[in-house]
Amino acid sequence: MPQHSTGDKPLLSTPQLVFPSLPSAVDSGCGHTPPSRRASIGSPLSPGALRSAAHSPLDSCSQPLCQLPAEKHGPPAAREVRYVSAGPKRLACGWWAFAPECLQAFNTPRGFLLFLCVASFLQGMTVNGFINTVITSIERRYDLLSYQSGLIASSYDVAACFCLTFVSYFGGSGHKPRWLGWGVLVMGAGSLVFALPHFTSGPYQVEVDEGIGTCQANRSVACGKSTSGLSSYRLVFMLGQFLHGVGATPLYTLGVTYLDENVKSSYSPVYIAIFYTAAILGPAAGYLIGGALLNIYTEIGQRTELTTESPLWVGAWWVGFLGAGVAAFLIAVPILGYPRQLPGSQRYVVMRASETHQLKDSHHKVASNPDFGKTISDLPLSIWLLLKNPMFILLCLAGATEATLIAGMSTFGPKFLESQFSLSASEAATLFGYLVVPAGGGGTFLGGFLVNKFKLRGSGTIRFCLLCTLTSLLAASVFSMHCPNVPMAGVTASYGNSLLPQDPWELTAACNAACGCRPEHYSPVCGSNDLMYFSPCHAGCPEVAAPGPGGQKVYRDCSCVPQNFSSGFGHATAGKCSSTCQRKPLLLVFIFVVILFTFLSSIPALTATLRCVCDQQRSFALGIQWIVVRTLGSIPGPIAFGWLIDKACLLWQDQCGQRGSCFLYHNAAMSQYMLIAGLVYKVLGFLFFAAACVLYKPPSGSSNGLEASLPSQSSGSDNPTDLQDAPTDLQFQSDV
Repeated sequence: MPQHSTGDKPLLSTPQLVFPSLPSAVDSGCGHTPPSRRASIGSPLSPGALRSAAHSPLDSCSQPLCQLPAEKHGPPAAREVRYVSAGPKRLACGWWAFAPECLQAFNTPRGFLLFLCVASFLQGMTVNGFINTVITSIERRYDLLSYQSGLIASSYDVAACFCLTFVSYFGGSGHKPRWLGWGVLVMGAGSLVFALPHFTSGPYQVEVDEGIGTCQANRSVACGKSTSGLSSYRLVFMLGQFLHGVGATPLYTLGVTYLDENVKSSYSPVYIAIFYTAAILGPAAGYLIGGALLNIYTEIGQRTELTTESPLWVGAWWVGFLGAGVAAFLIAVPILGYPRQLPGSQRYVVMRASETHQLKDSHHKVASNPDFGKTISDLPLSIWLLLKNPMFILLCLAGATEATLIAGMSTFGPKFLESQFSLSASEAATLFGYLVVPAGGGGTFLGGFLVNKFKLRGSGTIRFCLLCTLTSLLAASVFSMHCPNVPMAGVTASYGNSLLPQDPWELTAACNAACGCRPEHYSPVCGSNDLMYFSPCHAGCPEVAAPGPGGQKVYRDCSCVPQNFSSGFGHATAGKCSSTCQRKPLLLVFIFVVILFTFLSSIPALTATLRCVCDQQRSFALGIQWIVVRTLGSIPGPIAFGWLIDKACLLWQDQCGQRGSCFLYHNAAMSQYMLIAGLVYKVLGFLFFAAACVLYKPPSGSSNGLEASLPSQSSGSDNPTDLQDAPTDLQFQSDV
């Protein structure tokens, strides 16, 4: 007989009771297991189990699971089936023999959700928040090139792709909370490793020259490779990111399935939505906390003449990783104490089976075996079963298209806003955060709430995803609009403020020819004539800036800036000229709609994935789906978007004759490329969801009667109620 799935040790039983073969509402999914076999697993839907669950959820393994009434099913000599635990109770929350009663208040779906949300919040804050915030400071501090910092960022996805198959396959049939707890510990170790270079590379020292970049003090930068040797620390950063990827792998595979199998199926989308919402709010906190830490000098306690506006400034990038590492160690302790299954969870097994997409394949009889997937020999068949599932493949491809847009927009969305609205990098990142937090977090939670509110099942969730994709596809047409570029002398306008639509850009003019301005010193200033200049030198400003009324640096007597009201030269203010684009509110509203409906379909799509595969394959299926999503979406998405955005560049950085990063983009071209990419991937996602909706085959029976036979539960089924009044005839017909 297969082992009982609620404990770490098998349960011994007397000879099993075989029920007559009756029509079943669930005998048409992944498993075609006969009713007698299902009865041997010990489901709580038999009358004895229902009575035992009402007394104490912790005693359900030692109470009689099935008592046969003599007057209905046989003579008085009919034997009673009783399961006896072969080991200590394993449904209590604790660590080995230490399981105090005070901890059992957290031994509920809500309690586990709390700790899991904290873990996902830390993961999002560290990987998607701190990393993206401090990457520029790390480049400056350790002499890294852009492609090297790109390797650091991609190490996370590479590690996840390597580990997903192993973790989801063996963890799916193992003790999920222990896999999750050890994963959080590894993630915390990765954060500490990432902060390690600050303590081993020595103090940060830099020379300050306030006059550099002006007409009189402009100097050329010596060309040559850095000899500091700090660039080798990129390997340490890559190791830290690799550990982040390894530790976070169980979160979005085993964590999701553990939640799904321990709550009522109608409440599963809400729980998963809360979990993913916490993961989305994490990056927002990472941006806010990381940005605040960057205003503190990296060598805490030392005085410096540098200011936060200086291109040589390096903030305290490492503090956030230290805090995240310590917090991860603390949150892993309670997660490791949870049991293999929460008390009272097995009554929902039959409900999930009744919603499962119908597959008529002899191989799925094997997959329905509770012992399937516990050895490496079952791995090829597990992969083959998923590859033969058209619903699963289509949902994976749809997820990959959405992941491509999410990864591309999260990476280059701030840059798009920065270029369109002529904002600083910090202003653009803050504005993008204001869009993503309510749209992404709210959309994720709202998607799970709507699935539960309207009782969407099977094809209903796929049709909901189809509607969301169509809405976001229509809203993506906003990228056909753009804001005009702020005129820049020598690039988009002449020094006389006349447009240069076709002529190649030329930064040198008669007014700044004697300054010998170098293209390495990019520090844009806005002239009093509302014309932007490449640097104070290119504006012909001879003196060091003095603080203006608003705290901004003001350069006086700039020879290239005309003064309108009197003779003499004008002045220039440090920073870009502000944009006067009238389409800014409309662009922001439609971008908000695109983000909202993109995330609105995430939880329904995940729920559909969980319902299109067998129970024994759900964790492994999520692992394979994440591999497909990362391989086809998250990893190539930023690369594809970056390549398109680079094609819209007007002014490239000159690093000793070699092309560096882009200083100025053509707004119209950038909008067109974003429109093309958005439409292509949204249309592909719509087609994949449409095909999945057409191919979906509902089960032969309805789950409504089955759900009616179950007691009315709270959202988390934390406190099982009296189950003795459930109709016994319908329960016996459920083949459990």
